[in-house]
Amino acid sequence: VVMMSSIFLLSRNIRNNGCSTAFSLSRSSLRQTYSRHSQALSVLSNNRVSRPSLSVAIPQTSSFTCLHSTTSNSAEIASLEEQIAAKGNQIRALKEDGISKPELAPHVEELLALKAKLAELVPPPPKEETTETKSKKQQNQQQKKKQPSPTDESTMTASELRAARLAKVQLMRESNAEPYAYTYDPNRTASQLQKEYEGKLEPGEEDEHPEGGEIAVAGRIMARRVFGKLAFYTLQDETGVIQLQFDKKRLGERDADSFKNLKAWTDSGDIIGAKGTIRRTDKGELTLYAKEWTMLTKSALPLPDKYHGLTDISKRYRNRHLDLIVNPSVRETFYKRAKITSSLRRQLDAKGFLEIETPVLHTQPGGAEAKPFETYHNTMDMELTLRIATELHLKRLIIGGFPRVYELGRIFRNEGISTRHNPEFTSVELYQAYADYHDMMDLTEELVCGMAREVCDSMTIPYGEYTVCLERPWRRVTMHDIVKEEIPDFDFDLSDPSILDAAKAAASAAGVPDVHKLTTVGYVLNACFEELCEPKLIQPTFVIDYPVEVSPLSKPHRSKPGMVERFELFATGREMANSFSELTDPVDQRERFEAQAAKKAAGDEEACDVDEDFLTALEQGMPPTGGLGIGIDRLVMLLTNSPSIRDVIAFPLLKPDP
Repeated sequence: VVMMSSIFLLSRNIRNNGCSTAFSLSRSSLRQTYSRHSQALSVLSNNRVSRPSLSVAIPQTSSFTCLHSTTSNSAEIASLEEQIAAKGNQIRALKEDGISKPELAPHVEELLALKAKLAELVPPPPKEETTETKSKKQQNQQQKKKQPSPTDESTMTASELRAARLAKVQLMRESNAEPYAYTYDPNRTASQLQKEYEGKLEPGEEDEHPEGGEIAVAGRIMARRVFGKLAFYTLQDETGVIQLQFDKKRLGERDADSFKNLKAWTDSGDIIGAKGTIRRTDKGELTLYAKEWTMLTKSALPLPDKYHGLTDISKRYRNRHLDLIVNPSVRETFYKRAKITSSLRRQLDAKGFLEIETPVLHTQPGGAEAKPFETYHNTMDMELTLRIATELHLKRLIIGGFPRVYELGRIFRNEGISTRHNPEFTSVELYQAYADYHDMMDLTEELVCGMAREVCDSMTIPYGEYTVCLERPWRRVTMHDIVKEEIPDFDFDLSDPSILDAAKAAASAAGVPDVHKLTTVGYVLNACFEELCEPKLIQPTFVIDYPVEVSPLSKPHRSKPGMVERFELFATGREMANSFSELTDPVDQRERFEAQAAKKAAGDEEACDVDEDFLTALEQGMPPTGGLGIGIDRLVMLLTNSPSIRDVIAFPLLKPDP
């Protein structure tokens, strides 16, 4: 009892004088007190006085732990709580008065400092783990087991990459998330956002209340950068790129697992949607600060390596979809192509031309000198060819009473492949009653310049190493005169067939090959032009008045025997357009068809037969007509500075990949 009384007195001293005084008591003093009273207990024990056993544990440390907060601490806690309440009321009042954020900031900082002091004095009690908490923890652990471990895609094979991504598809479905969405409603594009916020928002500033509500974008992930609880994605849509910023805390306000799923499920190449506000990063980059994201399409295959890209020409053509994804300049080319063709249609429609479709399958080829593709119709038991031109059917429409018609469509010719030739290509052919090839030259200039204005910043445009000026008027020169510039010592007089041998000698001396095979002066003149003159025609040039031998559908020249009223437009050393004053004499037309048929019988695969259906229609009477054909692919090459025709055809014909 005496011993317990001493310990009680010591504990009271602790309460009255504070922990610091109590801690200054030495352990030896306490042991001395314990020793004296233990002796008294021993005497009582020897006298056989029955007492309950008593055990006292003496702390072995050099200090005691306070079991209760001191009176001074309680007072300080109460004071801090009062200050926090007062500061909170003050901040609410300031907000109601419309205080600005910079002015409010010091008050908020002061409130946070007071709360920090209070937390030091009164640490939060340990949380008890409820049944619900345990269950959620177990679910999270199971989720983590399901999440695929991070992998370095650069070290994986194509099959491993595909398998890893398809595993994520399965994981999403197990988590009740759809990896292939049905619809999404973006309300902005990348270019619209760049234009809308041009000159707005300082670095670090956010537009918390964008006009029209939350901004929604959709596109393909081109790059991912994840830094712990923060991630930046580069999103590409049809107009350009926009940066997305994902913050774990911000995403968690709507979906606690959103950021975790973002990191686990997404890869470059995926198509996603994101909603949020717009801000500029500290570096000034316009960024959508996401509040939520949605997987729209999970990509099973990766994008090409970002450093090497898709540079192999053959692979680019074979995998045009990848070419379009990773090469913005290719997408721009096809945007311009679409604008060029729509501009052409608008111009022709405005001039009263009607676009009427004509057959692709012909019973016999006609309208040009070219070898056709042949096919067979099983049910009708008919040999057919794919069209090599739309000319003859469009002329029959003119005969039928349509004064202005055109067709923009695909043409098929079974000929060689080069940077300028493709077996299937696009052309526009148009025919205008009561017009001639002079009218067609004016119309050609107008149409081409109109298309150029649609996609070019100037009428002076680059093409490879050249600069091409499209300003009107363009040069007009006869084939005879331009060949004379290259062979000044000989005059190719088409009205005098006796000079054929001399013409061959002059051409051969100038370096024109294979002239010994040619049978008329007209053929020799055309060969000289193609070999010596055509490659040099860089600026837009109308070469007019061709030999009749190479123009079976053109009207004879009204003043030059042996020539026809025809022109071809050249630029950058290649043909762009072809035009006639159309032949309307059915007897003359029959004679030219028969001459072509004789060439075909002799083995010329590009010559055409006699088209009796067209001759019958022509005998009904066709008004004076000007016709024009423009090669759309070559024109797009010029206006987009593309070196090869395959660069402007979305899916050019290629040999099977070996």
